[in-house]
Amino acid sequence: MRAGHLVRRFFGSLWPGCPSQTDVEWVRGVLAPGEMELWQRMSGPDRRHSVAVGRKVQRCLGAGSARPVLAAALLHDVGKTDADLGTGGRVAATLIGMGITADTVARWAETRGFKVEVARYLQHPDRGAELLRRAGSDPMAVTWARDHHLPLHRCRLDPELAAVLRAADND
Repeated sequence: MRAGHLVRRFFGSLWPGCPSQTDVEWVRGVLAPGEMELWQRMSGPDRRHSVAVGRKVQRCLGAGSARPVLAAALLHDVGKTDADLGTGGRVAATLIGMGITADTVARWAETRGFKVEVARYLQHPDRGAELLRRAGSDPMAVTWARDHHLPLHRCRLDPELAAVLRAADND
């Protein structure tokens, strides 16, 4: 399932453009001002992906989906903005990340050049959680940003909610 998700994300990232104006207005109605600023920093393909995840979560949970849950769906990948990598760099970082330890990533975060960008990309869950915390996001959104790549049994959210968010992200 992860490989399929990565392939879909790769091909989706090749398609230029941003979400539709209708989608942007929907997002504006969900996110707080500080969160909206973070969302607007994301690349067009990342914002399109986030809207798709948010809409899937809303369809699954219903029209009355809680704002923090939708914010979590929309902003789970916001930490990628710190890496400043294009599509090719993200592919390389993902492949490199499969073969290095967390200690290596931490060391690389203290270097310069491509290694630091790879480290920032691989650390995007923690970086995103910190960005959301500073923006005043609900603790649930902060937790999901930090935990969205963890196995569900290690996630600190309600297991049913985490499963819905994960399924929407991996669809």
